[in-house]
This record gives sequence, structure tokens and C-alpha cells, in this order.
Amino acid sequence: MANTKMGNKAFKPAQRLEEVQEYYFSRKLKQVAEMNAQGKDVISLAIGSPDMPPSDSTIDVLCREARKADAHGYQPTIGTPELRKAMAGFYKRWYGVELNPSTEIQPLIGSKEGILHITLAFVNPGDKVLVPNPGYPTYTSLSRLLGAQIVNYDLDEEKGWQPDFDKLEKTDLSGVRLMWTNYPNMPTGANAQRATYERLVDFALRHGIIVVNDNPYSFILNRDERLSILQIPGAKECCIELNSMSKSHNMPGWRVGMLATNAQFVSWILKVKSNIDSGTFRPLQLAAAQAYDNSDEWHREANVETYARRRQFAEQIMQSLGCHYDPHQVGMFLWGRIPDHLSDAEVLTEHVLHDARVFITPGFIFGSNGQRYIRISLCAKEEMFREALNRIKKIKA
Repeated sequence: MANTKMGNKAFKPAQRLEEVQEYYFSRKLKQVAEMNAQGKDVISLAIGSPDMPPSDSTIDVLCREARKADAHGYQPTIGTPELRKAMAGFYKRWYGVELNPSTEIQPLIGSKEGILHITLAFVNPGDKVLVPNPGYPTYTSLSRLLGAQIVNYDLDEEKGWQPDFDKLEKTDLSGVRLMWTNYPNMPTGANAQRATYERLVDFALRHGIIVVNDNPYSFILNRDERLSILQIPGAKECCIELNSMSKSHNMPGWRVGMLATNAQFVSWILKVKSNIDSGTFRPLQLAAAQAYDNSDEWHREANVETYARRRQFAEQIMQSLGCHYDPHQVGMFLWGRIPDHLSDAEVLTEHVLHDARVFITPGFIFGSNGQRYIRISLCAKEEMFREALNRIKKIKA
């Protein structure tokens, strides 16, 4: 790692930076910005950042509350009672899960923050963490930054991107403290399954491993029953569930998420969180509480119908590129396998970026099991998808 010399002293970063690289999208978006500065007008179908606004009532509450003179002070780390009650109501309404809003919920400044705090609360340097491959890169990078050992477990297409429990049982689980899961799955779009949740709870209880299920996608293109791992008997004893308003309520920049689990786990995580940050802006918390009361019709239009129309264009792009995909995927991405004649996904995505000026994501960033896949985000207007499809049709895959 390079040193910076100033005067007679050499400055070096912490050794932990040797364990990670700059986040792929942080690095790649610089390149896309340079291309746009050159007038190349790149269409981005890479990032899962909802491009639609929250509900009108959510914005109205934020504006009203922010005008109050007494609304701008520090807030308690545990969150406002209004927000915690709304989060408990959300879980009761959509998942049928009873949560005590005072003790079994912790509001977060986004799920990414929750990954950090949970790891700090339960994992000592040198402990092991089970991480899916493919999976959200932050599970790996934050674990490494905090000195944990990564133990990857495979997800593969033949098993519907569900954990292979027979293989997990044969894995050396000594020293494993946490297991990260993510259903509905990102990047693969595999839906949550009650049978998977049941086996995860059994696995956690028998091996003394805390399962953390990241569940931000259960509303996106999901017309079926929405599932939570906390629906499973015994889950609250050994599982933590993360949820986020970023995808389900079109609020990615608001940074409002939550975790739900037993009161003891919440208290340990709060001990970490209270030493790292302060509470979220009060008007924002009250607006988020309002958003949890969005109507069924709002969710149907925002989370299902809009993404369904966009998904048709994403499927046409996959077909134009010769990629194969599972039409039963849910979530705000489309995951597809590249043609056999290509050496890896980045060959295809770089070709599409530079020749069609469309930015899509190569699957290798999610782990080695994603090397032959690409991911298309549904977070773009339909006219942008039409233009992207037209550009891609003009190049040879």
C-alpha cells in the first residue's frame, strides 16, 4: 500500500484498508461521469436507487414538521415512539409478526449501518461470518474491515439460489458467529421461501449461530404473500431481520431502516449504535412513520405495476444480449446468465458501456458465483429503457 510523505514523516493508512477496495460503483461511476462530461450520454441501468418519489403524504409531513421551531434538536438514538410504533404496525400489517415497539425494534440510518452495528455487537476480530456467494458486497467488506474471517457459502441457480443446507452441515462451523442471508435475494431475484426460513431457524438454533436476514425487497414485483423470517416459530430467539424504506417506499436518500429481533439483541446493538451516531432528524422520522401507512394501492402502483412495465424492457435487453434469465424473479433487478462463448460478464458489460453507452452491472462484484451473470436495474424511466434497448440492438453482443 502506497505511503504519503510529508516533510520527514511518512503517513500510512490503517492495515485494515488492505482488506478492501473502493466500492465498485464508487469507482465505476467516476468513469461514467467522465464519459458523460465528454458528451457520451451514458444510460445507467446499474444502481438500485428508486427514481420515483415517496408518497405525497410522506413529503407533506416532512415539510410541515420541519417548519416547527422546536424540531431541529438532537434526537434519541432509539428513535421516536411514533416511528417505532409505525415500524411495529408495518410488520403486523404486512407480515403478521407481533413486535414490541419499545424493545424489539431499532430504527437505523439505513440497513448498511445496521450491518456495521450488528457485526460490532456480535463478532470479535478473528471470528467467522457466513456470507452468501453471490451476495451483497457489504456483507464481505464490512466483515473484513472489522477483522472477521469470511466463510462463503454457495448459492447456485440449480438450487434456486437457496442455501445448500447439506453442504452447510459439512462446513467447519467452529468460530462462526453470524450468517448473512438476503431474501428476496439480491442480486439473483430469488424469492423468499418459508421452507428456507424454517431450515435457517433450525440451523441457527442447533449451531448457536445468529442468522441476519436482509429483507428490503419483499414489496418489489412481489404479488405473492410477503414473508419475514420472524414468522417462523423460534426465529426471534436466534435471528435478526433488517428492513429498509429505500426500496419499498422510494426513500433511498432518506436513510431510514430498521432491525427487528429479541429485546436482548436490540439492547446490545443499541450499545454500539449509541456510541457511533445520534438520532435521525425528528421531522424525517415522523414522515417515515407516515410512509408506513401508505395504502395498498400506492404499493401496488409503485412497487409492482411500475416495475412490471420496466421489467419487460429489461427482459428484451437480456434477450438482445443473448442472456438467459428466470422469469419468476422478484425485486428491482433482473439477473441473467451470459452466453457460453463469452469468457466472463465484464467482457459483455464493458462492450455495452463503451459501444452502446449503457451501464449495466457485471455479476462478479457479488462473488465468484456471479462471474457469468449480469444484473440490470429497473430504476430508470421507460423512455430510458427504450433508448437503451435501441442502442444495444445496434451493437453485436
